[in-house]
Amino acid sequence: MELIETNQDGVLIVEPRGHIDSAASKLFGDRLVELIRSGSRRVLIDFRQTPYINSAGFHSLLIASKLVEEINGKLVLCGVSTELRRLFEIGNFTRLFTICESRDEGVSKLK
Repeated sequence: MELIETNQDGVLIVEPRGHIDSAASKLFGDRLVELIRSGSRRVLIDFRQTPYINSAGFHSLLIASKLVEEINGKLVLCGVSTELRRLFEIGNFTRLFTICESRDEGVSKLK
């Protein structure tokens, strides 16, 4: 897995590319925590290039969400494929996260 980080209108965009499995979830989670602790308060995670996420990846998302809330920030997800959305629904995570269809919509929600 590769992580691409960009900034758009003051929003940090993190784009994981590849599967977020047991090996990749630690890198993913550690980097999100590092970014949030370094002051990123508006974070958009774009899953366009992520075909799969496992329970450890979901755990990383939950930790990041909690951290960003503690600093009065916000975490939004976008680019969630039909298959990935099914995994979010199975874990009942769709009610815990704001999920947008596009990157632009996600950035707008965070402005």
